[in-house]
Amino acid sequence: MVLQLENVSLLRDGNWILQDVNWKINSGENWVLFGLNGSGKTAILNLLNAYFFPTKGKMTVLGLEFGKTYLSEKLRKQIGFVSLSLQEKFHPGDNAFEVVLSGAFASIGLYETPTDEMRKKAVNLLEALGCIRYANRNYENLSQGEKQRVLIARALMADPYLLILDEPTNGLDFIAREQLLESIDRIAKNPNAPALIYVTHHVEEILPVFTKTLLLKEGQVFADGNTSELISSEKLSEFFNLPVQVEWKFNRPLLSRLQVDEKDRLKVY
Repeated sequence: MVLQLENVSLLRDGNWILQDVNWKINSGENWVLFGLNGSGKTAILNLLNAYFFPTKGKMTVLGLEFGKTYLSEKLRKQIGFVSLSLQEKFHPGDNAFEVVLSGAFASIGLYETPTDEMRKKAVNLLEALGCIRYANRNYENLSQGEKQRVLIARALMADPYLLILDEPTNGLDFIAREQLLESIDRIAKNPNAPALIYVTHHVEEILPVFTKTLLLKEGQVFADGNTSELISSEKLSEFFNLPVQVEWKFNRPLLSRLQVDEKDRLKVY
């Protein structure tokens, strides 16, 4: 089992950010965490990384139960976390290779001397993710897509059991987005791949490898289960409280809004 949340609630500044969240991820499963802005996705990620602790409920991540042991540092070394928030934390002047190497120590910045084995692994990851040509360039000067690829390579340095991708395609154009999604698809299909959680509010980014989905709405689980069943016209119309149509093409969903015309017939927009 990768993680289990049982009736987890989170109170912050007098407000319930999450309420009675139940979620279980088994080994070998890849999940989409889908929700609109303000739905509580970031709060769940902060819980999984032990930045927050549940106000109520029971939570176990990678075999570590919250409240039973000091787990922050131990847990984070087993989780690869890719988020736009990390981009601002690296030191000016760090090159892409150094950023990737820092993942071996779960540190922001490279303070320890990496071994030859670590250096070789970093090179292999940079090559696998198509980053090797800019390995010596300053991280801050890379494009958004290049930065995200480097962060994924960094997250994989420590051989995590769980890889969390927090809206990794934000700010990318269509070509850069699809290239990054292809890289994620290859990672997920690797026999030794970690369990993946892909966080998004864009339906069209959901790849076939993400066979499970949790729909989060206003801090509560709206539904969870098979992606093919939840990412549907009926379920998402209920979720958005808005008539929508989901069309699957090449095993990827496309979302359109439906409008009622003057003759009360639905049209796709």
